[in-house]
Amino acid sequence: MIFTKYSNTLRWVIIIASFAIVSLILWKTYEFFQHFKEEERTKMENWSFAQTDLINSETNANLDLTLKILSSNKTTPMLVINEDGSLSSYNNINEEKISDSLYLKKLILRFKEENRPIPVKLDDSIVGTIYYGNSELLNKLKYYPLALLLIVFLFGAVIFFFYRSNKNATQNKLWSGMAKETAHQIGTPLSSLIGWAEILKSENTNPEYIVEIEKDIDRLQTITERFSKIGSIPTLEVADIVKETIDSYDYLKARSSNLIEFDIIIPDEKILVNLNKQLYSWCIENLVKNAIDAMKGRGKLSVEISQLENTIMVMVTDTGKGIYKKDFNKIFEPGFTTKKRGWGLGLSLTKRIIEDFHDGKIKVLQSEKNKGTTFQITLKRA
Repeated sequence: MIFTKYSNTLRWVIIIASFAIVSLILWKTYEFFQHFKEEERTKMENWSFAQTDLINSETNANLDLTLKILSSNKTTPMLVINEDGSLSSYNNINEEKISDSLYLKKLILRFKEENRPIPVKLDDSIVGTIYYGNSELLNKLKYYPLALLLIVFLFGAVIFFFYRSNKNATQNKLWSGMAKETAHQIGTPLSSLIGWAEILKSENTNPEYIVEIEKDIDRLQTITERFSKIGSIPTLEVADIVKETIDSYDYLKARSSNLIEFDIIIPDEKILVNLNKQLYSWCIENLVKNAIDAMKGRGKLSVEISQLENTIMVMVTDTGKGIYKKDFNKIFEPGFTTKKRGWGLGLSLTKRIIEDFHDGKIKVLQSEKNKGTTFQITLKRA
């Protein structure tokens, strides 16, 4: 309870602390980059002094230290350009490319952007200029913050998806528990109703009344089975999807307003699909009831079954108020509803039944405001 109470605060503390740590790492990386860049410039300035010393030196002078400095640069690409624009020397640059004058000009421009040129002086006059670029290590270090941000982003994405999947798993457990409990609660009065129906039969009650009562009892039994199956992994069996669709369709047609024009387009042959009959009929009922609500009890509703080589499509079309395109995916989320009354669970349960239990797909095939909507269920042949 305590953890739940302060979990939101803890989450924000972790987010802020993570942001602060990443910011500190990026700042320190920038400082290190600038420090390394300054060291490279110092190295190039020393190289310039050594070059000047070499030019000014006498023939018999001891130049061991000067030559050692000049030969110490193994990483930084550099050019020494004479005052007349000709190339004096270069280091750590491709020998084949350097002979190309166009490449040389581009290289000078790039080096000037990366680092400020260093003049080579003889007495008080400038005899050349050193152009140098960033070393390979410095270039790699420059992209290190981007790599770090990418790693942080991926790490955050992993945490987000883990949190989301954990939350979904918790919700699924909750739905499963509620479904099983509902089935259990319905079971007790249902057993009583079955007993009362048998008593009525023995009391010479009008048979028509008994028939209607038994229909409602069968309906309650079907609902109980649905809830018990949604709370666990249901078993599938090979069934004719045409027959199962017709049964659900006819049941709803008989109990709907006469102001609704029903139409069904189905193949003449059987189409076998791995189905859980109770749950599939629940899906059809949800789609048809939503269509009736969208039409406010007046309009045309059609159910069509079509088939390809390996897949079956069941389409439910209405002439209702339609759905905005931005809501095509939202309507399948638990709790989302456009009705004044409703829990927003019908389509989310339908999606779970079709996609999780039947390995199929359900989507809004098309919709236009004030003209109607078509839902499409796609299933594989058995």
